[in-house]
Amino acid sequence: MRVDIEDCIERSCPYCVASGAISVNADADAPTPSEHLAGSMRALETLQFDNRFVRSLPGDPNQERHSREVRNALYSRVQPSPVSAPRLLAWSEPLAAELGIQRPRADDDAAVQILAGNALAAGMQPYAARYGGHQFGSWAGQLGDGRAITLGELEGRDGQRVELQLKGAGPTAYSRRSDGRAVLRSSLREFLCSEAMHHLGVPTTRALSLVSTGDQVVRDMLYDGNARAEPGAIVTRVAPSFLRFGNFEILAAHGEHELMRQLLDSLINDQHPELAPARAEVHGIWFETLCRRTALMIAHWMRVGFVHGVMNTDNMSVLGLTIDYGPYGWLEGFDPDWTPNTTDAGQHRYAFGRQPQIALWNLSRLAGALMPLIDRETLEAGLDAYRVEYDRLHRAFYAGKLGIAAIADADDERLLGDLLGLLGEVETDYTIFFRRLAQVPMTASSDDEAQLLEPLDAAFYTAEGRQPEQRARLLDWLLRYRRRLAAGGLDEAARRARMDAHNPKYVPRNYLAQLAIDAAEQGDTSVLERLLQVLQRPYEDQPEHEDLAARRPEWARHRVGCSALSCSS
Repeated sequence: MRVDIEDCIERSCPYCVASGAISVNADADAPTPSEHLAGSMRALETLQFDNRFVRSLPGDPNQERHSREVRNALYSRVQPSPVSAPRLLAWSEPLAAELGIQRPRADDDAAVQILAGNALAAGMQPYAARYGGHQFGSWAGQLGDGRAITLGELEGRDGQRVELQLKGAGPTAYSRRSDGRAVLRSSLREFLCSEAMHHLGVPTTRALSLVSTGDQVVRDMLYDGNARAEPGAIVTRVAPSFLRFGNFEILAAHGEHELMRQLLDSLINDQHPELAPARAEVHGIWFETLCRRTALMIAHWMRVGFVHGVMNTDNMSVLGLTIDYGPYGWLEGFDPDWTPNTTDAGQHRYAFGRQPQIALWNLSRLAGALMPLIDRETLEAGLDAYRVEYDRLHRAFYAGKLGIAAIADADDERLLGDLLGLLGEVETDYTIFFRRLAQVPMTASSDDEAQLLEPLDAAFYTAEGRQPEQRARLLDWLLRYRRRLAAGGLDEAARRARMDAHNPKYVPRNYLAQLAIDAAEQGDTSVLERLLQVLQRPYEDQPEHEDLAARRPEWARHRVGCSALSCSS
């Protein structure tokens, strides 16, 4: 489950396998991982959990559930709050296979009770983590796990330890004005997107299960005074660690420097055992590693058109994983200034095009918190490493999207910049355009204008993209692009294969998630199940599911949940 840059480049990253950056020599007759593990899958309730975090680090001695300020502790112990009628709505078979956990057979299974917070397995010691954060650019003070409760740690089939966490399992010491619960729409969106991101090859936390609670939760979706009761749900999140930048920021804010050292050493020992020999410089090496991992994550976001929506420092993982799927969105019409978050509608702080800069700003806030442990020069070197690594990866990923070996010079930069400018002038679907670009014939004999432009028509949302002036400009760009491809030496088949491996056909668009939510609220999970199956192979053509690769329908343009979302979403 651990995501290392070396793993991404050299071994098992799904994106790198798909893109051809690495090769896998598989025996065609060998069993799949799921087949291989089927005989050794175990029921969740029979597993023995551990919790090194609780065992080795100081917690809050006060175990009362009420909201309060916590000092000199990293977590507060808390039991999940029971729900009335849990029902398993969704299950990630690929993740379950990695963990060796069998799917519950019925809603009254003991496993479903655990996934709903009604029971615990052996060794579980539930807790909520203490952290702070900068929210929309300002220090927000103590935040913490207000509706997430970590159950314990489990060793997966690959030997890696992961944490299981229930989101929406009831109030904690950090719930502030919240009830600690989550609604079905936000829980389904997180479950769907975190698993889709994994199969896209984006570093991310995972989701094992989605359980409806049988209880109603009152939420004001857009914070406009129109609160209503909605069905409640709990998603089981999985990650090697859920620690965030804010876990360190809160300690620095209160001068708890020795506790910060303990936390950092524990994190390094658990998640970076390869750094142990470099004890004298280990903290600085860890920070640079985090900066590089964060650059990798952000470069992938930009590659696939993902917009996180709420990049506060408390939503930034210290492992470089995408975490906390709230008001996220996917670029449909290409617009670097687009944000899906209604709370950010005036500022556009977390817009698509600003994500690389915001990640650096967030890393700078973490660097400030770490100054009692790491010298300024080393921290600045880590931030410089982020800049260099992001630029390198961004160029490499966009070269793949264009089907060329590299963004090699100023001419290549202009070629890419001019294309993005064209996409921004008229409403053009980001995912569809790049996927369809591979289908444009690029041989020297293909001079028919209609033949060159026709594959791209599906990417335009309005007739404006098909107007003569716009088509002439796009055609001019395509001819420049063809000359660049001719200089690269790839034949048509190789170019198309390279581009298809970098440009997904299927992404969990907001309107698709909303259709799954609408059906699930009526008791029908078939829409969600279909999406989950298709999104496990996002780079493959799946003709029977062509409708799931279509651009956003007009009815979804302004519908809440399809375009505008809030932090409550």
